[in-house]
Amino acid sequence: MDILNLIYESIDEINLDLESGKQIEKREDAILFGANSNLDSMGLVNLITIVEQKIEDITGEFISIADERAMSMEYNPFSDVSSLKKHVEMLLDENKN
Repeated sequence: MDILNLIYESIDEINLDLESGKQIEKREDAILFGANSNLDSMGLVNLITIVEQKIEDITGEFISIADERAMSMEYNPFSDVSSLKKHVEMLLDENKN
């Protein structure tokens, strides 16, 4: 499964609801959460939900991306596209075992 492409597809869906010029760029260093993000908290929740749904559609299994552990991690797994990708890959690897 190409996680980066899946996240980019999810960004495309979120961008439909964002004003022109405030859309999220499809780059690994695109900021998703924080002071320089174009997403508010609900936008981030919507993005995470879309990613979770796409993973479930592909694998048939639900994984929770924004769980208690994610909130207590040393780094923010939602800060940018790259950190979200790494977080999702880690969760999928754990789910295989």
